[in-house]
Amino acid sequence: MPTAIHPTAVVDPGAALGENVEIGPYAVVGAEVEIGDRCQIDSGAQIAGPTVLGPDNRIFSHACIGFDPQDKKFQGERTTLEVGRANVFREFCTVHRGTGLGGGVTAIGDRNLLMAYVHVAHDCRLGDETVLANNATLAGHVEVHDHATLAAFGGVQQFCRIGRYAYVGGYTVITIDVLPFSRAVGLKAAFLGLNRVGLERQGFSREQMRRVEAALRLLVRAGLNATQALERLRAEHAGDEHIDYLIDFVSTAERGFIKALPGRRGARGEGSDAAD
Repeated sequence: MPTAIHPTAVVDPGAALGENVEIGPYAVVGAEVEIGDRCQIDSGAQIAGPTVLGPDNRIFSHACIGFDPQDKKFQGERTTLEVGRANVFREFCTVHRGTGLGGGVTAIGDRNLLMAYVHVAHDCRLGDETVLANNATLAGHVEVHDHATLAAFGGVQQFCRIGRYAYVGGYTVITIDVLPFSRAVGLKAAFLGLNRVGLERQGFSREQMRRVEAALRLLVRAGLNATQALERLRAEHAGDEHIDYLIDFVSTAERGFIKALPGRRGARGEGSDAAD
């Protein structure tokens, strides 16, 4: 079907629309917005620029995409939001552009699902195929890596990272990094072991899960500091793509990572120090 713009929608002359785009009643598309082929913008949604949307994205009713960051240091400098393909932004999502001091870009990959009332703040980076459930909230500069899931009403503090295939439970408060492949749950987030269900759904074999679980246990439950654990992982699991990613994630952790078990708190109240 050809591009269809409802008569009540407002599309700035400075916006660029791809082929077969649908824009619903009372939607607003601002200047310097690029919308890729086959995107659907539902009634009342608003997109501000500079923003680039790849093809096949769906923006549901009353979502606000690409608006100015909520950062007092922002002085109106030119910053952007870059969105990949086939993402879904449900009702009342808010996704903000970057800040000049934070790199200038908020970036979202492909095939992500952001449920109703999700907030993605300035300078965040989402990978591919993540799920952010209702009211999940990311502060500025947060990274959510591929296939990670944040359940409803969770909050993530500035500069934290959620690793690949991690699961963060409902109402969980994240103040340091969440290890890849793991589960973290609680107002003071605790480590709950391997995200077994998530890995099974993603096609991990039993052997792959066994190796990843052993690596997580070495990091969290072996009584080693991060440097000692990394040395063991490099010696015992070199060449495994998932363990190599886990090693890189831990070795670049600047805020530490969650290793406290349920009912027990680490020395800093929530987890381990970063590699020392």
